[in-house]
Amino acid sequence: MKMPLKRPPIQPRSRLAHEAAKWADKHGRFEEYNRSLFHAFFEYGKDIGNIEILKKVASDLKLDAESLHTCLENGDYTAMVLADEHEARQVGVRAVPAFVANGKILAAGVQSAERLQELLSCQS
Repeated sequence: MKMPLKRPPIQPRSRLAHEAAKWADKHGRFEEYNRSLFHAFFEYGKDIGNIEILKKVASDLKLDAESLHTCLENGDYTAMVLADEHEARQVGVRAVPAFVANGKILAAGVQSAERLQELLSCQS
C-alpha cells in the first residue's frame, strides 16, 4: 500500500541531496537514489539535507554510505551542483519543480499528471 504524500515537517537545505544524487549517478544508481530521496522526504518527512539521512538512503540501496559521506564532506560534487543552480538561474527557474525544454520554462511548481502529459506531448 502506498503512503499518501504529505507536507514534510521540515524544509531542508537540499544542496547535499543534489550532491548525493550526483554521487549515486557515478555509481549507476541515479534513478533509484532519487526515488528513495523522494520517498524519504515526502512520505516519511526525513531531512534530506542531513548527511546521516543521505547515507541511510545509500545504505538501503546497498551503496557504500561511507564513500558517500567522504564525497559530501570533501565537496566532490559541489561545483557540479552549483553549475546546475547557475544554469537554472540563467534559464529563469525560480520555483521547483520546474520543467524546462529547449532553454524555456514550460511550467513551474507542482503539476498534475494530466498537465505533465500535456507538456510532454507538446515536446514530441
